[in-house]
Amino acid sequence: MARVTITGDGPILIRGPVEIELADGRRVSSRRAVTALCVCRRSRRQPFCDTSHRERVRGQEADRGGDRADGSR
Repeated sequence: MARVTITGDGPILIRGPVEIELADGRRVSSRRAVTALCVCRRSRRQPFCDTSHRERVRGQEADRGGDRADGSR
């Protein structure tokens, strides 16, 4: 059975092989050990994550002037 992990600020992680049915009926599959599904809708590899959410988060932190996760500004 595949294991699904919902992350707070990133993709949905699926452990194990998976077949995904898209809204238009097409099916895509992944045989990777861990598959990341995009939830920010910025990925150029939909439905898979290409880490575009990282840029969005960095930009938001810079706009707020707050600390980053590593403690830097």
